[in-house]
Amino acid sequence: MTTYPDTSKTIQLIKELVEIPSPSGNTERIMKFVEEYLSDLEVEMARTRKGALVVTIPGKNSESHRMLTAHVDALGAMVKEIKGDGRLRLSMIGGFRWNAVEGEYCQIETSSGKTYSGTILMHQTSVHVYKNAGEAKRDDMNIEVRIDEKVRNAKEVRELGIEVGDFVSFDPRAEITDSGFIKSRHLDDKASVGMLLTLIRQIKNSGTVLPYTTHFLISNNEEIGYGGNSNIPPETIEYLAVDMGAIGDGQSTDEYTVSICAKDSSGPYHYGLRKHLVELAEKNSIDYKVDIYPFYGSDASAAIRAGFDIVHGLIGAGIDASHAYERTHESSIMHTENLLWHYVQSKMVIE
Repeated sequence: MTTYPDTSKTIQLIKELVEIPSPSGNTERIMKFVEEYLSDLEVEMARTRKGALVVTIPGKNSESHRMLTAHVDALGAMVKEIKGDGRLRLSMIGGFRWNAVEGEYCQIETSSGKTYSGTILMHQTSVHVYKNAGEAKRDDMNIEVRIDEKVRNAKEVRELGIEVGDFVSFDPRAEITDSGFIKSRHLDDKASVGMLLTLIRQIKNSGTVLPYTTHFLISNNEEIGYGGNSNIPPETIEYLAVDMGAIGDGQSTDEYTVSICAKDSSGPYHYGLRKHLVELAEKNSIDYKVDIYPFYGSDASAAIRAGFDIVHGLIGAGIDASHAYERTHESSIMHTENLLWHYVQSKMVIE
């Protein structure tokens, strides 16, 4: 198997990415980080009107193009209501469950850019006061933010500059273990973004000439369903989403291999491209699993729904506990990176 750049460096980059707050709708800071990370390379970069970033590397064939995508936007929330007791009621951004963030530290960002820390808690948290503390429903009415400021009512909260519509980000609590795991919130999909940024740098630094002009879309609205459904050049034939592989009962995906998706809630992915990815993995001694994700959609499926006539696929590192406190292993990152490396240098399924 061709040796890829040190995966530990990719994991350190992923840790930097997850520590930058970027709930869908508020991704400008992380987009600037991505641009700065690539600024020393001679690559064409362009922002879309939606705030995404398209990086283009010319290839030998300029008539048939590829596009790879990963998304920097993450799950989060907005302030829905400032309660009379000085706590905040929330509205979700993205598809998660309240129990997945109960007890988590968070950051509230005001429209002026000032930030305050807080904790996401059940209203009925104290077992010494609420008999139903364990049974009360984890929902929009009971989940709230306790702000780390001396506030006792809505007026004092507003005096801080906090208002309805302010973004709330979850503390990622990123940690890299000696055993090779990275555990953090928002590995979906910043693990993939880290891998694509590493891939772009590897292509440029190695002087590799790609067989086709290749675009890298760093999307910023995937968690709300429409991140990768636009700004696809008309020459694009193959479109590969790089996103997490979901782990759970009945799944073949694990934390140690690259997951190749055959089907998700949008239907089957392109059969020819899926078989091509499997062949590349087997030819290059890349450990992989083929899987079906029953409650899942990607930037590639969003592009298909938008009407683009493309060959679409989906691969990614196996991520445990998706949309909660997630985890993957360096070996899964390594195998995904290697499959990406061989894929961008391979012949298309159709031209």
